[in-house]
Amino acid sequence: MKATRPNALARALFKYFQEYLPTLRGMSPHTVHSYRDAIVLFLRFAAGRSKRPIDRMDLDDLSPENVTEFLADLERTRHCCVATRNARLAALHTFARFAASQAPEHLAELQRVLAIPFKRGPRRGPVEFLTQREVAQLLATPKTPSPALERDLTLFALMLNTGARVQEVLDLRVRDVRLEPPYQVCLSGKGGKTRLCPIWSHTAKRLQRVLAASVWPVEPERPIFLNRHGEKLTRFGVHYLLQKRIAQCSADVQSFRGRRIHPHSLRHTTAVHLLKAGVDFATISHWLGHASLNTTMAYARADMDLKRQALAQIFPDAPRPPPKSRAAPDRADVVGWLQRL
Repeated sequence: MKATRPNALARALFKYFQEYLPTLRGMSPHTVHSYRDAIVLFLRFAAGRSKRPIDRMDLDDLSPENVTEFLADLERTRHCCVATRNARLAALHTFARFAASQAPEHLAELQRVLAIPFKRGPRRGPVEFLTQREVAQLLATPKTPSPALERDLTLFALMLNTGARVQEVLDLRVRDVRLEPPYQVCLSGKGGKTRLCPIWSHTAKRLQRVLAASVWPVEPERPIFLNRHGEKLTRFGVHYLLQKRIAQCSADVQSFRGRRIHPHSLRHTTAVHLLKAGVDFATISHWLGHASLNTTMAYARADMDLKRQALAQIFPDAPRPPPKSRAAPDRADVVGWLQRL
């Protein structure tokens, strides 16, 4: 059987994933995998629509008609939300720009693909975060915790301490953590950017206990958080562990019940509590590794206490609830004390 020679699509895909994204753009493996998944989904859809195998497709199949139908199918058949639909389109836009530079004869058709707009979705509601009581219950350590629970609580404490993204914490290696004063961790964020975050002394002590109790060799390049097989925890594993812990805490804290708390909620919790403590937006933005202050500003509308404080500053003479008296009444002047309440 005669081998099929690589066509313009195959050549563009090879250079796109082997050279352009990882080398020229410097994108992280997670972003490359996301773009790969989007293009694989599109190729499968376009092949089914044209009733031709994927290895027979060319750049002509990256048409605005195929892309439009693919986006509609994502929402109709796969029940993807608007954000996912737009993420898939962004991956196709990036590939279309690259393909146009590799095959200028397809420029006109690829420009029509680039003209397909992103879809406006519903505005996000307030971010989900934990109160101080909920944080205390989440991190409460029983008298005799199992090694697995000790690891889980240390993971949650570190996420709350640093406000790190889940993958940033999972990518931490032993050499990235300083467990003597000043305690700190070096996080690798989006775009290959690194940042230092201070950690509490009791978080450092938790990390010391977890590493000391580990059955796996503690080497500088070893990830800190491992599963029972000695492999690095995954984001899905962290989600499962958090849901398991929330279910345990729900018996004592009713506010946990019926809420959608996910690992990113811990990052939101750090941001909101830093904001409530009076930390400026620039510091919070750097702390969380945000590329723009606009992202950090979203937390300003998250907490009602902040809104009440702002209202009190704007209208200082507005009626306020009377302060609660802590002094016990004099038995001889009970009526007077009641009138002063």
